[in-house]
Amino acid sequence: MSSKHDEDIEDDHAAPDLEIVGDQVTLRPTGFTGGSQNQDDAITERNLIRHGGRFRENPFDFLRDVSLFVSGTGWRAYDSVIGQPIFYSGYSERIKDLILDSPLLQGKITELAVARLNVEQSEGLFGEAPNIIEEVRVQRKNEIEGNLRHVVDSMMDNMICKMESNTFIRGAYYLATQLLTRAYHQGIHVSSEEVLRLRSVAQAAADKKQSIVFLPCHKSHVDYVSLQVICYRLGIGLPIVVAGDNLNFPLVGSFLQHAGAMYIRRSFGDDQLYSTLVQTYIDVLLQQGFNFECFIEGGRSRTGKLLSPKFGILSFIVDSILSGRVSDTIICPVSTQYDKVIETESYISELLGQPKQKENLANFLSQSSVLSLKLGRVDVRFHKPWSLKEFLNQQLHHIGMSDSLGSRITLTLADRGRVLRALGYRVLSDINDVSVMMPTALVGTVLLTLRGRGVGKTELIRRVDWLCQRVRAKGGRVAHFYRAPTSLVVERALEVLGPKLVGEIHGLVEPTYYAVDRFQLSFYRNMTIHLFIPEALVSAAMYTKVKQGGGPANQTITYEALLEQVSFLSKLFRGEFIFPPEGLVANLENSLNGLEKDDVIKVTRNASGAPVTIDLSDAERQCGRENFDFYCFLIWPFIEATWLGAVSLMGLTPPLQGSFDIWIDLNKAHTSAQLLGKTLYHQGDLSYFEAVNKETLKNAYSRFAEEGIILIARSKEQRSSPTTMKLASEWTPQRDPETGSLLNCGRLWDFTERIAQSRREGKNRRDGATVSFRVLKMTDAVGRDLFQSAASSNANGFNVSSRQQRRTTIAEKASL
Repeated sequence: MSSKHDEDIEDDHAAPDLEIVGDQVTLRPTGFTGGSQNQDDAITERNLIRHGGRFRENPFDFLRDVSLFVSGTGWRAYDSVIGQPIFYSGYSERIKDLILDSPLLQGKITELAVARLNVEQSEGLFGEAPNIIEEVRVQRKNEIEGNLRHVVDSMMDNMICKMESNTFIRGAYYLATQLLTRAYHQGIHVSSEEVLRLRSVAQAAADKKQSIVFLPCHKSHVDYVSLQVICYRLGIGLPIVVAGDNLNFPLVGSFLQHAGAMYIRRSFGDDQLYSTLVQTYIDVLLQQGFNFECFIEGGRSRTGKLLSPKFGILSFIVDSILSGRVSDTIICPVSTQYDKVIETESYISELLGQPKQKENLANFLSQSSVLSLKLGRVDVRFHKPWSLKEFLNQQLHHIGMSDSLGSRITLTLADRGRVLRALGYRVLSDINDVSVMMPTALVGTVLLTLRGRGVGKTELIRRVDWLCQRVRAKGGRVAHFYRAPTSLVVERALEVLGPKLVGEIHGLVEPTYYAVDRFQLSFYRNMTIHLFIPEALVSAAMYTKVKQGGGPANQTITYEALLEQVSFLSKLFRGEFIFPPEGLVANLENSLNGLEKDDVIKVTRNASGAPVTIDLSDAERQCGRENFDFYCFLIWPFIEATWLGAVSLMGLTPPLQGSFDIWIDLNKAHTSAQLLGKTLYHQGDLSYFEAVNKETLKNAYSRFAEEGIILIARSKEQRSSPTTMKLASEWTPQRDPETGSLLNCGRLWDFTERIAQSRREGKNRRDGATVSFRVLKMTDAVGRDLFQSAASSNANGFNVSSRQQRRTTIAEKASL
């Protein structure tokens, strides 16, 4: 580790760095605001990396930096790491040996070999003489097991991390730092208290030979790079990072594998050997105490908000503990936030329906070309780590199991699902708790929650101040203020967002800003939305009355009606947002109390204090409903997208002379819903272009399937067959028997109208007869094309038989 002198030679003009001297971490405090109160004096943060020397600007500093890394001076040596030894020649072979010696893997190899022997014997391949059969079986079993071990060896070579060279890691860290500080010119920032605590936990875990499992959110490829950089800089053992094998392309794939990546397939299918190998590898890593990292959301969030948890890798980790093969491991949720995410433009292309490009070196280098831009900073926050064993013991108690961990625990499929969901949402809640609101997220949120074409600078600053207060009041954190005036923070955020996202109109009384690319800007707005979901749902439910106009007396809503609509919307967005865990009624009461305290609403209560009616407050009406509208603007695009999804289902009504047993390709249904949405938007029947967001539409279709509105079928016999869907018979709308036109009645129509009650009214929308006539005509035309395509596929034998589809659908519906 470095001496004080080593650190003093750093560039005095750089932002103050984190000092690691011997075993001590020393930080110089700066300002930070967060929580329910202003905590400037209590919470500190640090810029963890600084600009390195650049050859063109100062070749001497550049060469000095390179020489420090080459020689391993001070902390750069990375030779006194908290954790298990990992950087030595032969590490990969040792891990392979531990995997191959695992009873779990050996048992699976034997099981598969015996299964194959039984098949071959049933086919008469071993002859009929009993004495010969047994001899052939033994010989054949050894042969099959040898072949399976050869397959395992090949799988391991493509899968396992190969961090064998300290020199390589030093070079990789230097390269990563250079790239990051060119893209994110204000560096990686962490909380002083959090990193001190992390080092302490890491030391305790290392003493017990336990792993820290880092579970970050996932917005960018920079996520895992920044966490590796932090662990290197703190002297903590680098985590082995789960990565999709789509990143294992020439040159880059090998580099990442030697820098910490383990590659797994995106889908395991029914490959029992591969699944067992992954489980065994994770067992070995956790048994040996190597730090581990996987993304709780699975893939990257293209929308800016947290996605629902994915349970694939979590399931393996939980099984390691429940089986008793691993005694315990430490869970550390991590939040990574950005002033600007490099990939947002490609995300928007994907969300608008363009196919995702396959990862390759050309795309990688093309994406890296933006590294010369000034994208602000990366902010990484670590939740207080906790024991997975203790969490699982609590869950076992909740589901009525008296056994505690220490020996193998077997759970039913239902109980296992409950435990995994509890774990996934606990981690997401922890990530939200430590996330910070970046200036770009604050400005983006304000710009998309104001009425009018644009906003003056004075008003923009005022609303950002208001939003900061609301974030802190909700227990959230606001990053990067350093006690600077909000005007400077806003200017800096506008500079990072750039003119492609936020435009400025010159020559006016004051600078006036407007959203140029609302779709892309919504990515930054969605970074704040999790704090205000309960208030947004209450406001959208109240809007069913407010939109009617006619004065305050006509806009009052009863508590029962409010509860009913909030309940409907909450169920509708169950897969879209992460709700507070207290439950519907408690969340509603907390939201009403908070909105009443902020003088947004007024609540009339009976003698016992129970709410009876709710209305907008006089102060809120006088200020033009700006605070009430803020909450509505947050949720309206999602309501609009779900309404669009429901409208698109109307078009899936079979034609009068058509078959009622036609199954539609689900991906084609999503694409057609997008096409319908784009048409409705440009014709004025859809208020938000971001309602055509493919991810939100997919989530809507998933909820429709859970409600039984649509049936989803996946063929198990023919893997090449697409996932298909059709309307459930009880939800299928009626057609006019003479004209064949869709009728604006029935169960699905009523469901769609229920969603529409909370939709935004505005000048860009035409309501009334238009929705029941022209919009239905439009969705019917789109649906007709889908039916023709599906009928053609059936005629050519591309689809699975309807009987086969029905069996799969019933099974899936039961599992839901």
